[in-house]
Amino acid sequence: MATTVFGEVAAQYDDIRPGYPAIMAEALSAYLGGTPELIAEIGAGTGKGTELFSRLGAPMLCVEPDPRMAEHLRAKFPQAEVVSADFDSWTPSRPLPVLAGTLIWHLLDPATRCVRAHSLLENGGVIAVIGRKHAFADDEQRLALHAAFATERYREAERNSEWIVTDLRDSGLFDDAITQRFDSDLSLSADEYVRMLQTFSSFRLRAADAQERLLGAIREAVEATGGVVHMRLETSLNLGRRAR
Repeated sequence: MATTVFGEVAAQYDDIRPGYPAIMAEALSAYLGGTPELIAEIGAGTGKGTELFSRLGAPMLCVEPDPRMAEHLRAKFPQAEVVSADFDSWTPSRPLPVLAGTLIWHLLDPATRCVRAHSLLENGGVIAVIGRKHAFADDEQRLALHAAFATERYREAERNSEWIVTDLRDSGLFDDAITQRFDSDLSLSADEYVRMLQTFSSFRLRAADAQERLLGAIREAVEATGGVVHMRLETSLNLGRRAR
């Protein structure tokens, strides 16, 4: 897993990564039928998802394996309980009514993540996983940026918008599995886009010289297509209930 590669850019991650629209909290509340006794958030990072989930008014238990990310999280959400652990080793003191996470599912072991989540939830407990694809809204710019990424053989995994809910359904461990989309537009300068790219695990796992070459190619592509990156944030809220 790549869940501890973000710590050295924790402040940058917190500053540049976009958050989530408040309406997503309303959708989760509607699915839950009210305010749960507790929301446990895995891979909580610096609290981008915590900010959304805390809108439900429930106590927050945040699980974050990287102590540098957890430090930011504690400063932003002193009312939340923060546990330094990863998803596979953490054991809560009681079965959970809600297990939540943002941009974490792809970092977990595909062979065990559904089984593990099921084992942590109480009967009928809800899993709420947010996914997001950072797409390019302008076709010409998309082609230019993809060509820039290709110079360093950099490639993000291609997943359709329903891959998380499909994973939940195919496991046979969750009932009432649904997904809802909350898409939005985002425009970034070349500097801002580079700063955001530097916070992605697929970038951080590359060698330093490869990172520098890639950033140079990205800057050139952005400047050649107007100097502003026009993005489409394709955000999904994926929900399911623990089957008995």
